[in-house]
Amino acid sequence: MSGVPASAAGGHGRAPVRGGSVSTPTVPQVPQAGLWNIANILTMIRLLLVPGFVLLLLHNGGYDPAWRSFAWAAFAVAMITDLFDGHLARRYNLVTDFGKIADPIADKAIMGTALICLSALGDLPWWVTGVILFRELGITLMRFWVIRHGVIPASRGGKLKTLAQGTAVGMYVLALTGPLATLRFWVMAVAVVLTVVTGLDYVRQAVVLRRAGLAAERARAAEAAGVTGGSGR
Repeated sequence: MSGVPASAAGGHGRAPVRGGSVSTPTVPQVPQAGLWNIANILTMIRLLLVPGFVLLLLHNGGYDPAWRSFAWAAFAVAMITDLFDGHLARRYNLVTDFGKIADPIADKAIMGTALICLSALGDLPWWVTGVILFRELGITLMRFWVIRHGVIPASRGGKLKTLAQGTAVGMYVLALTGPLATLRFWVMAVAVVLTVVTGLDYVRQAVVLRRAGLAAERARAAEAAGVTGGSGR
């Protein structure tokens, strides 16, 4: 026996490799999913539903209960696909560059179009549409602002906001009267409150994330400067 521990002779009993280099195991590369997968197809369907939804909602002046029911069905399908495409993409490794771009665009397109149409018909105050659209656009831009420092994860409040918005807008698309019309007012009020509260929380998270990222960058720069200065002595 040489008296040298196995770990010192090559690590966990492995023999040393000639030339002083140790071969590293090859990590298999996971192939990227193709464009035509179920998650992207659902996203495309949601995009195609936007013009169809507008035509159905505004048909015959926009006040025909039957056509508004058809518009609600299109809106409901769009909301359901929104629930499934992201989940399928993550679970079955179907994430693509197209999906990363098209999915949020489809989400904003169907919701924003519905809000604008409802306000144009006089069913929904313009300030409600303005608050929701300002929040959604602002958070999207903020995500890009801090993307090099990290990703702001979707919160439980954000998911509740999306559910409340979808439910409220869907109720406004339908030609409801009486107690149901009163109920949809309060559902929309809850959606607006959640929109504002979660928006402010995202702003807080973005500021904290950016400060932490900048502090980490300064620390790495100082460490690199110290190493460079030390090696020059």
